Amino acid sequence: MPRSKKSQAEKDAAPPLPEPLRIAVADSHTHLDMQDGSPEDGLAKAASVGVTTVVQVGCDLDGSRWAAELAARHPGVHATVSLHPNEAPRIVLGDPDGWSGRRRAPGGSAALDEALAEIDALAALPQVRGVGETGLDYFRTGPEGVEIQQESFRRHIALAKKHGKALVIHDRDAHEDALRILREEGAPERTVFHCYSGDAEMAKVCAEAGYYLSFAGPVTFPANQHLRDALAVAPLDRVLIETDAPFLTPAPYRGRPNAPYLIPVTLRAMAAVRGLDEDALATALAANTARAFDY
Repeated sequence: MPRSKKSQAEKDAAPPLPEPLRIAVADSHTHLDMQDGSPEDGLAKAASVGVTTVVQVGCDLDGSRWAAELAARHPGVHATVSLHPNEAPRIVLGDPDGWSGRRRAPGGSAALDEALAEIDALAALPQVRGVGETGLDYFRTGPEGVEIQQESFRRHIALAKKHGKALVIHDRDAHEDALRILREEGAPERTVFHCYSGDAEMAKVCAEAGYYLSFAGPVTFPANQHLRDALAVAPLDRVLIETDAPFLTPAPYRGRPNAPYLIPVTLRAMAAVRGLDEDALATALAANTARAFDY
């Protein structure tokens, strides 16, 4: 029994600090509001290993407000605001499981309009550098949820273009529809596929369109050769790095809490895939993130 308890404690423990990077980089997608400790502690820990900038992502109204407020207080934080693909169906269907395929709740469309009006107002703030994460998530949605997600995605695309902000895309099991809607609506000048999950062929399509591909912890998982293949063919000037913390902790710490300070672990794995010195990759990633989010 003591041995089992120790194993669980180890699993729950934060991974150790990696060796610091020599070239400072940005975590292009994180959720400090979902991580243990204060955001100031998280930012300090990240800075100690060379992660001096983070993009704090809002997924609902409360989270988007919080992201904008945090970015206003910290020059090294940039915010994005949105209704997550799974949040829009929750609002419209009027239940906590918005992907369930239920009929629209009375006033659901008006509630979505009201929520998107606030996202519109937040997106106008100077510290808000992106609209997202928006997009499509077909992993947990019914037929009615798909329709609402696509409507919300189109409206977020319009907001990103209206405000001249980056579009941050969540694409889960929905590659073809995500790319199709971007073509139909016309993608913003700066479009980021967060936690890129496609293969090398999709990476070539994205590269031709000028989209940024942001790689997270899954690129380090042994089973995900398709992600490493995609990274290998992506133009270097269109590659970003992220944690999506507290989720998607990179190997060898998978299953333990993730945080921006673990960016060096993923970066070194990515450098190996690209056959680059880590300083060269860090230099490129820093420039790419600043260009993608226009800061």
